[in-house]
Amino acid sequence: QVQLVESGGGLVQAGGSLRLSCAASGRTFSSYTMGWFRQAPGKEREFVIAISWSGGNTHHSESVKGRFTISRDNAKNTVYLQMNSLKPEDTAVYFCAAAISYYPSSHQYEYNYWGQGTQVTVSS
Repeated sequence: QVQLVESGGGLVQAGGSLRLSCAASGRTFSSYTMGWFRQAPGKEREFVIAISWSGGNTHHSESVKGRFTISRDNAKNTVYLQMNSLKPEDTAVYFCAAAISYYPSSHQYEYNYWGQGTQVTVSS
């Protein structure tokens, strides 16, 4: 089993940056594809970005293309989400998730473990 804890959320002005971290427990972190999802108020949770177990492949939604990047440090059991050029529409609770998958999936049903989320608020 994997437990995930997100951190790094907060309030930032539009155009600013934030880096989220997701720390995982468990010895098999390096076996999992890791993804970030977000849920804005009144909306369904949506895919943001994901990274394969090796870090060699990533996949992102069109809405964050060129602004968000994902990385992982398997030695530290941590995945990161670097968010640049933030927009008010990026305001949401951000969740990290782990999937037993060979590819960076965008499908929520493929993710077995989820964190509790961290709030990101972007002011205009």
